[in-house]
Amino acid sequence: MALRFDREAGQGLRLISLTLAYVLVMLAAPLLMVITFSFWTQDYLTIDTTLTLNNYREAWGTPIYQVLMWRSLKISLIVTVVTVLLAFPIAYYLSFHVTRRKALWLFLITVPFWTSYLLRVFLWKVILGYNGVLNSALLGLGFIDAPLTFILYNLNAVVITLAHAWAPFAILPIFVALEKIDRSLLEAATDLGDSPLRRFFRITLPLAMPGIVAATLIVLIPTVGDFITPRLVGGTDGLMISNMIQIQFGKANNAPLGAALAVSSMVVIGLISVGIFLVGKKLGGRVR
Repeated sequence: MALRFDREAGQGLRLISLTLAYVLVMLAAPLLMVITFSFWTQDYLTIDTTLTLNNYREAWGTPIYQVLMWRSLKISLIVTVVTVLLAFPIAYYLSFHVTRRKALWLFLITVPFWTSYLLRVFLWKVILGYNGVLNSALLGLGFIDAPLTFILYNLNAVVITLAHAWAPFAILPIFVALEKIDRSLLEAATDLGDSPLRRFFRITLPLAMPGIVAATLIVLIPTVGDFITPRLVGGTDGLMISNMIQIQFGKANNAPLGAALAVSSMVVIGLISVGIFLVGKKLGGRVR
């Protein structure tokens, strides 16, 4: 029995060895380099490898970095909430009300991926611009007298663009979770006199919680590090910590400080993600 177990374990290790090596080389090694770099200092082209916490003191103590970090978290949380709230009804409709050509509907959800992410951001810039599609349409219909200025080059534009970009990533995991719900539980709740609303909150929502948590983390984590969208549609009021990290690694020529900002961002979003996961784990699967 032990020999068979060792043989199966060896086969398993051989199967994952290439993947594990790839992960270590392409993910773990660069992450370790960034963490190490954050404890060094740089004077133009000279790197001082003496270990120091000065970069972290500056990252956490400088007001501009605090503002950018808080703004990044706020934008990411707003985008996540908006995206998940919009994604859930779509996933619910696909799971419970679409009986024919469900695969076609899922295929259509992926259509935005056919175009470049950068191109989609530029399209939103055209739509939300001062003389863009939205303002031109509203002016033409007589709903407004002057073009709206609060929908571009600010936090609002970043939220709208990111919510659209990440919507498919939120719809799919929620749809999968809803598809796994045993319909006999809903039928039993109906037979016992539960209203549709009560049935939703007692059965559907708790059992869909793993998909909701997955969608939340899938949207939350990458949006904190997005620097293209705030750079193109955010203006000065929509810039995020990722833009400052890019500046430190580029124009400012201060890679250690940029690394410290990056590690700080990872730690903060990691703690938030763990909290969300634990709350979701506690609520998930609770059918009352």
